[in-house]
Amino acid sequence: MDFRPASRSPAVASCARRDPIRPPGGLGAAVRLAAVSLLVERHELGPVGTNCYVVRHDESAAEAVVVDPGADVAELPEACAGILITHSHWDHLGGVATYALRTEASVYMPRVEAPVLAQPENWFPEIELRPYEADVLLDGGETIELAGIAFETLNVPGHSPGHLAYHADGALFSGDVLFAGSVGRTDIPYGDWGTLVDSIRGLIERFPPETVVYSGHGPETTLGAELERNPFLDELRVS
Repeated sequence: MDFRPASRSPAVASCARRDPIRPPGGLGAAVRLAAVSLLVERHELGPVGTNCYVVRHDESAAEAVVVDPGADVAELPEACAGILITHSHWDHLGGVATYALRTEASVYMPRVEAPVLAQPENWFPEIELRPYEADVLLDGGETIELAGIAFETLNVPGHSPGHLAYHADGALFSGDVLFAGSVGRTDIPYGDWGTLVDSIRGLIERFPPETVVYSGHGPETTLGAELERNPFLDELRVS
């Protein structure tokens, strides 16, 4: 894939589609849900309220895994076993370098999008982002063992070309692919609607409906709830 810097406005580099939608009816900000054995803590960081997740095996776990530290990393734990990045939009990368240097945790991210973190000024010239070389580059299909948790990596492009989701013990960290009541935007560079729908279809076919979706923005939901009432998934309900 020819993945090069493109003219883009930071304001449209992430987040959900803004078309009028029905109320999402998400599951709220519950920390632990019945289908998830992990302890998941959600932090809304930065100017667009990007979700960062601190994931622990249980309450006694000495270390955590952190997903998408987009900004304001001062409140995140010192004992971090690894940093998982879903995709390379600015609001998901803002705190990565600072947090990785502070904790000495390895950074895992999509191989296709690693150049963005390494040279963010080429992609987001209007935003000051600290560059960082990711430690482990992922293509999807790998299993990562961190802090006693096995994360399955899933290639889910459409919102961005190398977008990954991470699944562990009934929890799906979907980044900006799927939200409560919405889906990731595709009216941005490298976005593609058909590819996004195929990615969501793959998640719905792979995991049970009670799988809890921890999105890049907004509250938690489940795959079953979104298949039932998400207005952007109408074509999946008839396929």
